[in-house]
Amino acid sequence: IVVMLHSHRLVILRRISLLLGILYYYRALTMFVTVLPKPDETYTCMPRRNTTTTVDYAKRVLTILSGGGLSISGKHVYCGDYIFSGHTMTLTMGYLVIKQYSPRRFILLHWASFLVSLCGVVFLLLSRGHYTIDVLLAYYVTSRIWWLYHTLAHNQQLKSRGEHNFLDNMCWWHVFRFFEIQIQGPLPRRYSLPLPKAIKRFFRVSFTRLRRENSVSQEIFQGSQYEI
Repeated sequence: IVVMLHSHRLVILRRISLLLGILYYYRALTMFVTVLPKPDETYTCMPRRNTTTTVDYAKRVLTILSGGGLSISGKHVYCGDYIFSGHTMTLTMGYLVIKQYSPRRFILLHWASFLVSLCGVVFLLLSRGHYTIDVLLAYYVTSRIWWLYHTLAHNQQLKSRGEHNFLDNMCWWHVFRFFEIQIQGPLPRRYSLPLPKAIKRFFRVSFTRLRRENSVSQEIFQGSQYEI
């Protein structure tokens, strides 16, 4: 809701999509090089197969997506994707988005989102859905990538290559520059309804006409009172 009500909602959605892509790329690397045993012995895992085809991989992806990636739905029956925690990554991203792009005076909303994210991580550990190292690493990577990206986005000098900018050696810097080269500094905290301009113009004109008619009616009423 915070993103959709922001005046620069498309820029924010683009940033979130790129950051999630970067984070899932790093997560795929860590899962590939480090396979941890399941933290809960009662967790059901599909048997290992040595003759996996492309169709099997597609079926596995669809099975996980159909359950929303949650083991409680009975659809997440594949093990090994623990380090780092995708749930913690998503919860951290949600809090950072609300903190960054909501009005500064909405302190209660900031604390509520922080507590919800924290409780989600705690319950994830209590249910033995992840190891502690998965959660800590997910928070560290997500928060650092978020802060690094926005530091780059808010500084024009860091959007150009040169000896002054060693951050251009990152594998995703060129993609970042392509999306952010036209953005000047931090996004202003302005908000509007996600409606087409024609509809906004219609409501604006109707509201202005209604106010004008009300003011005229009030003047007529006051004039009639004076005459009486």
